[in-house]
Amino acid sequence: MHVKKRRVAVSGVAAAAAMALGACGGLSTGTGSADGGPGGSAGPWPTVKVGGVGVQSDIQDVTEFCGTKPIKVGYADGNANNTWRKATIALFRAQAAKCSNITQVMVTDAQNNTQKAISDINSMVAQGVNVIVTFGDAGEALLPAIQKANAAGVAVVPIVSGIGGTPGEDYVDFVSEDVEAYGRTLAEWTIKTMNGKGNLVMLGGVAGSAYSRTVYEGVKKAVAEHPDVRLLNSDTYVATDWDVGKTQQVVAGLITKHGRIDGIVSDFGGGSVGGIRAFIAADKPLPVWAANDSNEFAGLWHRYHKRYPSYQIATESSRNWVVQAALNKGLAAYNGIAETQPSTYTLEIIEDSTDPDRMPRYDKSLPADAILSSGLTVDQLKELYE
Repeated sequence: MHVKKRRVAVSGVAAAAAMALGACGGLSTGTGSADGGPGGSAGPWPTVKVGGVGVQSDIQDVTEFCGTKPIKVGYADGNANNTWRKATIALFRAQAAKCSNITQVMVTDAQNNTQKAISDINSMVAQGVNVIVTFGDAGEALLPAIQKANAAGVAVVPIVSGIGGTPGEDYVDFVSEDVEAYGRTLAEWTIKTMNGKGNLVMLGGVAGSAYSRTVYEGVKKAVAEHPDVRLLNSDTYVATDWDVGKTQQVVAGLITKHGRIDGIVSDFGGGSVGGIRAFIAADKPLPVWAANDSNEFAGLWHRYHKRYPSYQIATESSRNWVVQAALNKGLAAYNGIAETQPSTYTLEIIEDSTDPDRMPRYDKSLPADAILSSGLTVDQLKELYE
C-alpha cells in the first residue's frame, strides 16, 4: 500500500502543546502495510490521525481498537511518585483489561532517572511489548530510544511531556492537553480573582520539566497583560517535584522570602495541599489558588475559606484520561485500525469557588488523594487509594 508522505512540522520550543498543535490536520505519513506491526513495515502508522484539537468526549471506547491478535502493552512512567501518576497507571490498566487479546500489561517507573527511563523503553521492546505509552519526563533524551522502538514496529505514544521529534514519523502521535492554554486559563482566573493586582507565584514539577515550562509560558502571557501583577518567580516556575512534602517546604520558604503572596497557580492540585498546609502553619492568609482538581484540594477550601475570605480556588481537569486516547492510538496503529481522535485536548475551568454553579467537589466517602475527574469509577478510586 502506498501512502503519500506528509511532513509534520514541530516547533523548536520544547513545549508539549506546541508539538501536538504543530501536527494538526492530517494522517500519519509514510509507506508500510496496514498491519503496522512486526512482519510489516515499521511505522509511520498510516491509519492513525496525527494532530487535531478536541475535548474529552471525543475519546472513543478502547474496544474499537483492540483487534484480535495477541498484544503486549506497556506504560513507561518517568516518575511514578504521586497520586496523579498512580491514577493514570490505574486507568491505563483498567482500559487494557477491556481487551481480551491483551496478554500482558507492563508498567515501569524510571524514578526521575533519565538513563533508567531509556533502559525501561529498551527493555520493553526487548521483551516483545507491541504498544508503549510513556510519560517522558526525561524529554528529548528519550527520543533516540523511541525512534529505535518505532523502527522495530513498536507503536509508541508519548503523553503530556514533549520528547521532541515528529509525531507520525518518530512515533505514532503525541497526546496531551493544550498545556500553554491550561496555564494561561488558570492564571487569568487567578488574576481576575486577585482583582488584577498583587504578587503571583507559579508552582511546577521537577526541575527542567518541559511540561511545567510550557505551563509557565502560559502564566507569563497572562501576567504580561496585567501591569499591577508581579510574578515573583520571574525566570521560571518554582520546582516542587510534584511532591506534597517538598511543596510544603518550598512554599514555606516563599512565604518567608516574600511575605505576601496573593495568588498561586500550580500544575498539580494534589501537591498544592502541601502548600496550603504551609500557609496554615505560618498563620498567613491563604491566597487565591488555581490548579488541577484533587479531592483534598477541594476539601481544604471547604474547611478554610470562611476563616480566610481571600481564599478562593479554581481547577481544570487533572486529565488522567489522556492515557485512554494514547492507548487507543497505539492499539489502532499496531492493529491497522482507522483512528481519528484528537491529539490535543482543550480544558476548561470545572470548579470555581466564586461560581455557585461550579463549586469545588469534595467527596467525603473517597480518599483525600482521589482525583474525581480522572476517568476512574468511584470503586476504582477507593481501591486505588485505600
